[in-house]
Amino acid sequence: MKRRDFTIGLLIAAAAPSASALEGAKQHRIAIVMAGGTIARISEMASDPVARRFYQAFFQELRRLGDVEGQNLTIERYSGEGRPAGHADLAREVVRRNPEVIVASTGPVALAVRAATATIPIVFEAVDAVGIGLVTNLAHPGGNMTGVSLFDAEFIAKRLQILREVVPLASRIAVLNMRRQWEGAYGQAFQPAYQEASERLHIELVPMSLEESTPSEYQRVFAAIAKDLPDAILVTDIGDLIPYRQLIVELVEKSRLPAMYGLRDYVEAGGLMAYEAEFGETGRRMADDVHEILNGANPGDIPIYQATKFEFVINLKAAKALDLTLPPTLLARADEVIE
Repeated sequence: MKRRDFTIGLLIAAAAPSASALEGAKQHRIAIVMAGGTIARISEMASDPVARRFYQAFFQELRRLGDVEGQNLTIERYSGEGRPAGHADLAREVVRRNPEVIVASTGPVALAVRAATATIPIVFEAVDAVGIGLVTNLAHPGGNMTGVSLFDAEFIAKRLQILREVVPLASRIAVLNMRRQWEGAYGQAFQPAYQEASERLHIELVPMSLEESTPSEYQRVFAAIAKDLPDAILVTDIGDLIPYRQLIVELVEKSRLPAMYGLRDYVEAGGLMAYEAEFGETGRRMADDVHEILNGANPGDIPIYQATKFEFVINLKAAKALDLTLPPTLLARADEVIE
């Protein structure tokens, strides 16, 4: 049942440039670097619902602008395959290939690529680009970087607030995340928001820290958290987790705990609810940045887009399975309620 119409960029009609328009066009080469998934899955982005929402809009916008893969554009695809420890080596490999532009998906990947090159233009999508240290200013990023900052740290705290509305008596909420994001320098940008929200809501946050994104590691952390008896789970939107969203939802269901997810794709896989940025718009914005750079723009002169469109999705079937009665005010605020 739709509460409001929204656009996710999957059905945008993009007219293909004519062959004559492309004839003799300059050939360009870009690289796309993702945190998770296999090379095959990245090469077939339309088959992955998460990648489809973001990258179908990205490719459609490139095509509308006249940048067509297989004609005047070559795209090389790379994956971190859910292993953050390998990001630095992967970034150096990409830089050695010397593409004209590197598209970096997720903050950790963007940080690794930035460390590997100060000259190749980088177009990134990341959470809180200023907070994690990618740039110091959204309006004037400078250097070789531009892109999309999905939301700031306060947005993350809002997810905790919604989760507390669903479980008013919750005092302990487990947070599923990568250990290096929760404890490392990257995570320091978000710790103040988590701390402030937990103090305001009088809850304790219990880390569910993954060493790497693999099935056995998910099994381990869920077995460990069962002993800590939290009242709910917050699944973050970090890209390393996305390839295993179905497994994560299944493990959450076995735990019999309410959960807030960082992406609607978890809800479509059976999860309870999600609050996320609208990825079709961000995909188009990143394509615009790539096109400008391929046509001579300096990435440091292109303002970073701050996402302003968000979606809140609820799965009533999942709520019923947990014997949860959701507040009518919460249902009224949802962009979509799946029944």
